[in-house]
Amino acid sequence: MSIFEELESEVRSYSRGWPVVFDRAQGSYLYDEDGKAYLDFFAGAGALNYGHNNPALKRALIDYIARDGVTHALDMFTVAKRDFLQTFKEKILQPRDLDYKVVFPGPGGANAVEAALKLARKVTGKESVINFTNAFHGMTLGALSVTGNSMKRGGAGVPLVHATPMPYDNYFDGSIPDFLYFEKLLEDSGSGLNEPAAVIVEGVQGEGGINAARIEWLKALDDLCKKHGILLILDDVQMGCGRTGPFFSFEDAGIKPDIVCLSKSIGGYGIPMALTLIRPDLDVWEPGEHNGTFRGISPAFVTATEALRVYWSDDELEKSTKAKGERIAAAFQGIVEAYPDANLFAKGRGLARGIEFANGDLAGKVCAAAFERGLLMETSGPDGEVMKVLPPLTLTEDELTKGLSIIDEAVATVLS
Repeated sequence: MSIFEELESEVRSYSRGWPVVFDRAQGSYLYDEDGKAYLDFFAGAGALNYGHNNPALKRALIDYIARDGVTHALDMFTVAKRDFLQTFKEKILQPRDLDYKVVFPGPGGANAVEAALKLARKVTGKESVINFTNAFHGMTLGALSVTGNSMKRGGAGVPLVHATPMPYDNYFDGSIPDFLYFEKLLEDSGSGLNEPAAVIVEGVQGEGGINAARIEWLKALDDLCKKHGILLILDDVQMGCGRTGPFFSFEDAGIKPDIVCLSKSIGGYGIPMALTLIRPDLDVWEPGEHNGTFRGISPAFVTATEALRVYWSDDELEKSTKAKGERIAAAFQGIVEAYPDANLFAKGRGLARGIEFANGDLAGKVCAAAFERGLLMETSGPDGEVMKVLPPLTLTEDELTKGLSIIDEAVATVLS
């Protein structure tokens, strides 16, 4: 591994916790170059909802490449893009009665967020955006300005402005009514709050510590935005594409955000792809006003289209995800109850789950113990205090059982 230490930047992170060289992957497993298998409860930080090298998606991709299908097309019209748009409309938008135009902003989630912020400011003529405590929206400057983590914000090197944080759901442990402070500032002409163009929020905060907003909280936020004429941006980069059960994390709340950000698993296969979905009346871009060289990666359109056809033509995946999520919730609650003096807390929704520990050192040791036993998972939260699992949605019941057993052993090793 010396070449990595010799040439790769010190900014690398995941490889420090998993110091092996991976060579191949299939389904819910990664294999190192010596052939050792690792059950993957990380799934590319949520970019591999359908597992590694999913056979159905792989066949579609190979066939497309083999026939010399266009790979790089910027925003030109292609057969691959047309197939994706038609399938996305038929499988996702129409069944949910959603009316959005699709912006292809660039290859990553931060691109989707940057486009959303720029458009909200262009439409409204206002600069300020409301974000939430412990939010994570990306590492570019606009996305960082609405991100909560102080370490990540500190890397910007310039002031991060035009964003005002508000308390996320349960930030005060239920001791203060929802949006009391936010609404007071909005209605008080002496508050000093700049009139916001938009509010940006995650239905479940992944990097922020697996904080799942209550359905009623999301509904109330939507009502508040409508009441005050504020655009609502829903960042579903990590929690969309079925991670919480439904395709979108906000579906159970019955809301229709003005703008939605998607990336990670929208491409299906782990190929870079991002979407910013916007209400049609918000589509006021000038041609080329927001663009990017890699906003038309046709192989991602191909695998995305196949993923929608295979997994979103019925509700089987949604039901399976919710059921497996409940299995994890029960297992994690059992761990919490087994160590009453450790002050553990189980949290999450769907197949985004976690256990909050007293500090980041304990959570990190549990993840390290799990790695030693052949399981990949990461920590999240402001101090890395949450042991976080994001397994592929397609994992089998046996794989889930194995993973939970390893987690149980890892926690016991650290806490007993």
